[in-house]
Amino acid sequence: MLMLGAQTVWPLWADAASVTFDDGTAAPDVAIVTAVNQPAVLGFHPLVPNGRAMLVIGGGGYTALMAGREGVQVARWLTGLGYHAFVLLHRFPNAANGVAAPLDDAREAMRLIRAHGLASAGLGVVGLSSGGHLAACLAAAYPDDWTPPVSRHPDQATRPDVLVIGYAPVSTNAAGRTIVADKPPLPPVEKQAMYDRLQPDAQLLPSPPPAFIVYAGNDPVVPIENARRLYAAWQATGGAADLHIFADAPHGFALDTRGQPVALWPMLCAAWLRQTGFLD
Repeated sequence: MLMLGAQTVWPLWADAASVTFDDGTAAPDVAIVTAVNQPAVLGFHPLVPNGRAMLVIGGGGYTALMAGREGVQVARWLTGLGYHAFVLLHRFPNAANGVAAPLDDAREAMRLIRAHGLASAGLGVVGLSSGGHLAACLAAAYPDDWTPPVSRHPDQATRPDVLVIGYAPVSTNAAGRTIVADKPPLPPVEKQAMYDRLQPDAQLLPSPPPAFIVYAGNDPVVPIENARRLYAAWQATGGAADLHIFADAPHGFALDTRGQPVALWPMLCAAWLRQTGFLD
C-alpha cells in the first residue's frame, strides 16, 4: 500500500506498514498521523538523483506526526535538489511501544535506506520539532542501559553524514533542565522518560556530522535555549554547525510560512549543503 503520494513504502520491522491518519481524506501536504502500529519510511524519488539521500522526520510532540507539512512537503523540496527523500513514520513513546521506540525506528530507517543502495554518496537527516530532537539523537550515544532490537540490516551504519535540525526541543523537556519553572512532566510517562534519557546536546558523540540549525527566537513552544545548547554541544565535540535564529517566527514554521524572513531558511540550507559538499 502506498501512502501520501510516495513512490515506495518500506516497513521497518514487519511485512507491512500500519498507521492511522487524523483525516483519511486530507491532502498529502497536510496529512497528520495519530498512531503508528508498524513503522515505515515513505520514499520520494528525484528526477535527477545526486547519489545522496535524506531521512525526513517530522514533528508532532511524539504523540502525532505532521507527516504532511513537516514530512511530504520537506521530501518534495529535497527531491527537487536531487535527493532521494524518505519520510519516517515512527512509533510514539507510550505504554504500547515503550520508551525507546522512536529512536529504534529512526536507527533502523537509516540502516534500511543504506541497505537499498540509494545513498552511495551520503545519507543525511532533516528533523523538525520533535523530529529534530530525534534526528539529533542519531548523532548522540545510544543509552547503554537500553537493549536495541535485532536489526534486519545490522551491517549498516546509523550515523548521519549531515544533519538539518529545526526548532527542536533538544533538552528543555528533560527533568532538571527545563526553562519553564516548575514545568510538569509531559504525558504519557514514557514520553517524559524518553526526554529524560535522550538529551542529545549532553550525549553528543565526538566529531559529529556537519549540522544546519534553525530556530525562532520568540518560539513560545520550544525555548531558544535549545538552539544555544545544541550549537554549544557541536562546538564542544569538535563539530561544525551553522546556527540561524530568526527573531520573529511561529513555532512549526516548516516550509510554508510565507512572507516572513524565516521563509528564506530552505535557500540558506541549500547553500550550506553545497558548501559542505553534500549538494552538487
